[in-house]
Amino acid sequence: MVVGAGVSGLTTAICLAEAGSPVRVWAAEPPAQTTSIVAGALWGPAFQEPASQTLAWMAQSLRDFQELARVAGTGVRLAPVLAVGELANVDELPPQADLVPGLRRCAPSQLPPGFTHGFRATMPLIDMPRYLEYLLNRLSAAGGEIEIRPVESLTEAAEVAPIVVNCTGLGARELVGDDTLQPMFGQHVVLSNPGLDQVFVEVTEAEEWTCFFSASPAGGLRWHPGAGPLGPHTRPGCDRADSAAMPDDRAASCRRRGPRDRHRPAPRPPRGAARGRAPGPGTLRA
Repeated sequence: MVVGAGVSGLTTAICLAEAGSPVRVWAAEPPAQTTSIVAGALWGPAFQEPASQTLAWMAQSLRDFQELARVAGTGVRLAPVLAVGELANVDELPPQADLVPGLRRCAPSQLPPGFTHGFRATMPLIDMPRYLEYLLNRLSAAGGEIEIRPVESLTEAAEVAPIVVNCTGLGARELVGDDTLQPMFGQHVVLSNPGLDQVFVEVTEAEEWTCFFSASPAGGLRWHPGAGPLGPHTRPGCDRADSAAMPDDRAASCRRRGPRDRHRPAPRPPRGAARGRAPGPGTLRA
């Protein structure tokens, strides 16, 4: 049994089903209503502890996404990326940098105004609505089932399945009393795309940062501490994403898609350390 039908839950269920295990997914919401659907999804370096395990996961997920980028209809493609901002110790990069394909420093002339350091790379970019649809189809083909129902405790699931995997993301805060999950509020500004194909990422230790994802439509994304509910919502200053320092004159021609699509909240569950532990027989909590 997998609890949760976001990207983690669907991926876990697929891995189990394709390995030959009968799998059922319980979720309070369908995939299209999870926080995964509004993720600005880009594969990139991860710095959670334990570091050695995180590096192994990074390498495996990169291989998986590179393979998916070669398959039509997955929503995954390899995209040029420009990362700029407060990059301390640029001459001493962490081990994670060795895994980033095509990572190279930018010359000052290649940077947008106001930035002194930057890197280019080629990284997997994931269009989440298309990717979730692909995962749903793949799970169905593997024989997995999804049941939309509220889950009050993992004990409910453990009563009908010998193994339960908790993939509830932010929901784990309430489901298992995990106070280490503190939601971070993200705000999408959805724009028409005049032909941009480069991803722009601002790297900073400040509480707010901005990036552009070159999907169709394009999305400016700004992160804030704290979180709000899903649904139409705007935080003060979110319009900065409309005019972030994208190093392409075509960015100025981007137009908002319309009042309904202009802003989309995108909370995410950051965690300082990855966790996978078994609290009792027959149950896996991750």
